[in-house]
Amino acid sequence: MFAFLPFKPFEKLPAFDFMAWRRFWVASSVAFVVIVFALLVMRGLNFGIDFVGGKLIQVQTEQSTQVAVIRQSLESAGFGTATIQEYGGDREYLIRLSGNDPKASLETAEQDVRDAIIQAVGPATLERVEFVGPQVGKELRFKGFLAIGLAFAAILIYIWLRFEMRYGVGAIVSLFHDVVLTVGVLALLQTEITLTVLAAILTLIGYSLNDTIVIFDRIRENRGRFPNRPLDEILNMSVNQTMARTIMTAMTTMLVLCAIFFVGGEVIHDFALVLLVGILLGTYSSVFVASPVLLLLEQYYKKQE
Repeated sequence: MFAFLPFKPFEKLPAFDFMAWRRFWVASSVAFVVIVFALLVMRGLNFGIDFVGGKLIQVQTEQSTQVAVIRQSLESAGFGTATIQEYGGDREYLIRLSGNDPKASLETAEQDVRDAIIQAVGPATLERVEFVGPQVGKELRFKGFLAIGLAFAAILIYIWLRFEMRYGVGAIVSLFHDVVLTVGVLALLQTEITLTVLAAILTLIGYSLNDTIVIFDRIRENRGRFPNRPLDEILNMSVNQTMARTIMTAMTTMLVLCAIFFVGGEVIHDFALVLLVGILLGTYSSVFVASPVLLLLEQYYKKQE
């Protein structure tokens, strides 16, 4: 299968005992989730103008310059919270003024921005000015959380119908772990939460679920082939059998994402960041969260019978 590679992930089928440490993996994941919630309380998320309102200003300069020069000029003019990124060519820039910035609500805000840039780099023209009101921002934020919630509900129903409810709970716990920890990284880095970031989180949910379903499908297949074996042995066997596929899928995807992250430009930078972090977490959780949770649920229900 891996003959074309200069290396082989596994020369023979691995035999790692993942389930022996199931309580440790689950406890560690719970601890990280609690830390993230504490971080969110202390630092919060850096919502962009899509969710809190503000102004989007597109400026074109006659002379090429660096983003750092424009940022310094805007800070000097009192727009310290503005975010700037190159847009299109090397002489066009997108400037976002958050609705939390008092100066963003001024009618002269865009003209003040233009004047500050002119003083720093010479002639500049306003190509576009868009305003997002705070009420619209709140509605978009609500719809964003609703979209994530509906995605979780649809996934739970899908896994329930295809497998069993216990599998569905394991998958949801795994996805919740991935999303929360990814959001925690965004909070730690104070990455701006935009519609692009929201789209990346929804993409991450689908990708992470795919890994989990591959393992669950192998678990179901092996339970049918070996009905008398203990469940922990079935889970270890299934995870080991899919390990090469899990590693290779994650590696090839991350190679592409690394290229996008480093050379794709600022417009898609945050999208790639979310997927890079999320795929690492998703690969981990498919093995060390979803399967152990499934085993713990099976053991719990057996005790209740």
